[in-house]
Amino acid sequence: MGWLLAFVPVAALLTVTPGAATAMVVRSAVRGGRRRALLTTIGNSIGVLAWACFAAVGIAAVVAASAEAVTAIKLVGAVVLLILGLQSLRGHRAAETVAAPAGGAPLRDGLLTSLANPKLAVFFAALFPQFVPDGASVLVSALLMAALIVAFDLVWYSALAYLVARARRAFVEGPWLARAERLTGAVLVGLGVRLALERR
Repeated sequence: MGWLLAFVPVAALLTVTPGAATAMVVRSAVRGGRRRALLTTIGNSIGVLAWACFAAVGIAAVVAASAEAVTAIKLVGAVVLLILGLQSLRGHRAAETVAAPAGGAPLRDGLLTSLANPKLAVFFAALFPQFVPDGASVLVSALLMAALIVAFDLVWYSALAYLVARARRAFVEGPWLARAERLTGAVLVGLGVRLALERR
């Protein structure tokens, strides 16, 4: 299992590097507290596991090698981020959703954001093979590495959601909550624009 220990720093770095998943978790925590943020994290984690499976059967490598496939996924991802960002920018007060059930929206949003992230395809296709031991099952190795990423995600994003949820309760009566949601919306829109314009 030495190869898996060698992957630990990579998994930790992938988790703590700010990106769309971080913005989505913060957005969910602002809008509905820790439960929504946890559902978003679970959705993102399902997407990570899906890309690991895609990598194991070679789909991720095909996608990463195809300019058309990467462009298509990139544009879908950009649209998803733009839609979610604009929803937040429209100024829906998170206080209005305090009593609203979380439903499947946070889970769906986390999953879509993860699946529509072309960088995950490139990451899994380029890095995973370097850690798979000779003679080992590619699927099992990929799932073990993905599970490690998911474990880091759950710890990191849960801590982040806890901090945001505490701040949310402190500012629920003031204007800061709406401003925080608009800020995360602006970040998502910025990430969507950058993703759409980014060259391979």
